[in-house]
Amino acid sequence: MFIFATAVHWVQQQHEKKRRKRDFPGPNLPATVFAGSTDFYQQQTSGGPLSQLTQGQAFRRLGNSVHNVFPDPLFKEQWYLNGGALDGFDMNMGPAWQKGYTGKNVVVSILDDGIQTNHPDLAHNYDPSASTDINDNDDDPMPRDNGDNKHGTRCAGEVAAIAFNQYCGIGVAYNASIGGVRMLDGTVNDAVEARALGLNINHIDIYSASWGPEDDGKTVDGPGPLARRAFIYGVTSGRHGKGSIFVWASGNGGRHTDSCNCDGYTNSIFTLSISSATQGG
Repeated sequence: MFIFATAVHWVQQQHEKKRRKRDFPGPNLPATVFAGSTDFYQQQTSGGPLSQLTQGQAFRRLGNSVHNVFPDPLFKEQWYLNGGALDGFDMNMGPAWQKGYTGKNVVVSILDDGIQTNHPDLAHNYDPSASTDINDNDDDPMPRDNGDNKHGTRCAGEVAAIAFNQYCGIGVAYNASIGGVRMLDGTVNDAVEARALGLNINHIDIYSASWGPEDDGKTVDGPGPLARRAFIYGVTSGRHGKGSIFVWASGNGGRHTDSCNCDGYTNSIFTLSISSATQGG
């Protein structure tokens, strides 16, 4: 007896795609990123709790300057936020924060190797509805602790690390809800990417991805048919019709004369491609 499936309109063999995390290129990560060990937390909090100022109290106290507004111990090292860059090449976040743009009521999901959901600088902002684990096919995006899966947690901290506490630094949108999709700690293919890009599209506002093809100046690659469909569906139907926002890191290929345009993700009309400058501009 033969049963024919009449509902199948398209089928394709999935093949593994080589994807690289677009991480800090140096041998050691700077102190402002988020580590994943208990020793780190104890080191940063050994002086006891710091003064707990509300956002309004802090900005009223210091007027238009964001220098030293936040008691978080590593904020003073976050030159890219606090006006400490040479020649002013920083993000100039002070005026935006003062106007109330702190990420409140915005949901961001980090598509990466997972995020540490119990990190003390993330836990209060963690959103399980913006999270899943594609690699292990469950709902918990906690990264596998093998020493190689801290990238997603760092990215989450850059976005939504909690302000006005005694841990680490602060996120650029420190009142945002933050989730994570664990997808890079296993085989990556078109279907995996599509599942990540299409997660809970009426709940997640922004999908952030800091990975892509090799930035070696020789590799040209981009989303497959399923990922492209996920992009299109997101921008046309996500956020109840307002459109999902996809943010992509352009990569670290400059030292290999690699163009960030030579990448089917950063060059997509459906993504916002971002780069950065050094402290010296």
